[in-house]
Amino acid sequence: MTIPSKLYREEHELFRKTASAFIEAEIAPHYERWEKEGQVNREVWRKAGEAGLLLTDTPVEYGGAGADFLFSAVMIEEMAKRVYAAPGFRLHSDIVAPYILNYGSEEQKRSWLPRMASGEVITAIAMTEPGTGSDLQAIRTTALRRGNELVLNGQKTFITNGGLADLVIVAAKTDAAAGAKGVTLVLVETDRPGFKRGRNLKKIGQNAQDTAELFFEDVHVPPSNILGEEGRGFACLMNQLPRERLLVAIGAVAIMEAALAWTVEYTRERRAFGKAIADFQNTRFKLAEVKTEVTVARVFLDRCLELFLESKLDATTAAMSKWWLSELDNKVLDTCLQLFGGYGYMLEYPIARAFADARVHRLYAGTTEIMKELVARSL
Repeated sequence: MTIPSKLYREEHELFRKTASAFIEAEIAPHYERWEKEGQVNREVWRKAGEAGLLLTDTPVEYGGAGADFLFSAVMIEEMAKRVYAAPGFRLHSDIVAPYILNYGSEEQKRSWLPRMASGEVITAIAMTEPGTGSDLQAIRTTALRRGNELVLNGQKTFITNGGLADLVIVAAKTDAAAGAKGVTLVLVETDRPGFKRGRNLKKIGQNAQDTAELFFEDVHVPPSNILGEEGRGFACLMNQLPRERLLVAIGAVAIMEAALAWTVEYTRERRAFGKAIADFQNTRFKLAEVKTEVTVARVFLDRCLELFLESKLDATTAAMSKWWLSELDNKVLDTCLQLFGGYGYMLEYPIARAFADARVHRLYAGTTEIMKELVARSL
């Protein structure tokens, strides 16, 4: 018996049906081709906007659905359990949009959010650099004042939606000597002179998701493109990272639950030495371990979601959820893949793609090691 979640109400389950139908109709038939091409087409973004799947918790006045965060969680779960890491709807809707909503000027919000909700504009956020990962204070990209403009120079890497993005939030130094207080967030339209996309990066997994290098060579933007206050970028990033880490945790639990279901079904059907693989004691014990781990994971995640909905999810708890659940999903997927035997290594089985796609969960939104450091500082 599974411990039932008390979080999701009727409206969430109705939305789940809508999301599921969209995924089956507009993503599933094309995903294998997208994986070969390294990115999705723009049309699926516009269709997602028409279906009301983007910016679900952004207020209606800015083009969003005005729903609660659980609608975002539902969309993440439905994508994750089918092992679809692309399109990068959640980064667009649940990371970029909140930055603009919470820190943008009224003009910025009205200019960008409605077009993001419709899928007309695709967005990305550029923090990581070739020499700087989780240590955001050490970024080297600059946005220096020259007359009445800001001029950006630098390079970003591992940027989700980087290949398609029309608008990028760039973390840059406006004062190189001020450390964290010198970091500013700047909105950069990708049609500006001096902006260049590098190669679409080849990855172990998530191959349909465009992940690119971005280059800024004397890119001129007006000061009105500053998001929030100058020098307050690092504080904005720190305030939003708990949400980003919770997104990773939601996906991790969803894929673990799916993997358990696939493995139970497979081991009941697959036979060896005259009996089902599920009848071997080792298989039963392994599945018992996974069932317990996944159940505990869901209970912990639900509590984190409750705290987030109450605006009480602190940075330490978010860090714990991100590192523990991402490490656990890698462990669970490895255990499940082993029970598939050689077939688990074949990409025609979802467990194989899930195994490859999930490895990055331990890296992005802050590595496990950084998460443990954050938790340790709270002791």
